[in-house]
Amino acid sequence: MLLAVDILFRFLYYPCKPEQTLMRIIAFHTICDKKLLTPQPRLRTGFFSVLESQMIPTGCIPEACTSVGAVKYGRPIDLDEVIKVDLIVIGSVAVDPSTGARLGKGEGFAELEYGMLRYMGATDDSTMVVTTVHDKQLVDDIPVEKLLIHDVPVDIICTPTQVILTNTAIPKPQGIYWEKLSPEKLGQIRILRELKRRIEQETGTILPCGPSENLPPTAQRRKRRGREN
Repeated sequence: MLLAVDILFRFLYYPCKPEQTLMRIIAFHTICDKKLLTPQPRLRTGFFSVLESQMIPTGCIPEACTSVGAVKYGRPIDLDEVIKVDLIVIGSVAVDPSTGARLGKGEGFAELEYGMLRYMGATDDSTMVVTTVHDKQLVDDIPVEKLLIHDVPVDIICTPTQVILTNTAIPKPQGIYWEKLSPEKLGQIRILRELKRRIEQETGTILPCGPSENLPPTAQRRKRRGREN
């Protein structure tokens, strides 16, 4: 397993922007005929798409490696999909190799995606979580006791120079923690509202809601040159 991850990320990790790293992950998986599960950006337009090599026409892998292309060539799934995830690649701003504690961008989308996959039975405690960072993003001062219940720890850290097994003892989230989810964030994500309604109908109880928050404005897509008229 570790050898496979090592080979994968030696191939992937060149100096590049985060979205370019994602492109390399998609390209590697499609070339190697693996199933790739990709989330919709910020879960605004849907849930996840499954992408496989036979879905992508010849010469279209570069397009399929973009967020728009993954949606175009992938097969959308919903909460009823029966699927098993073997490996999760998650982004990090900083990570502690001694504990597996990580810091993300603070928006919580990775945790929401993980929680919904957990609800579906697609992941469990044994599902390996991998992050890719630069060596300078390795730190030793993330206090484990300050982590929140929904924070996702990592099992493997891949940098340009090394692959680290963290042997993390930090518990992985068991699902969505509704008491932490603000009504504003819930209002942004349709698939979360659907999941909430489903659980409430199944259990006959009203799920709690977290405190309100001021969300940052959503990013606006830049218009391509020649299409600004």
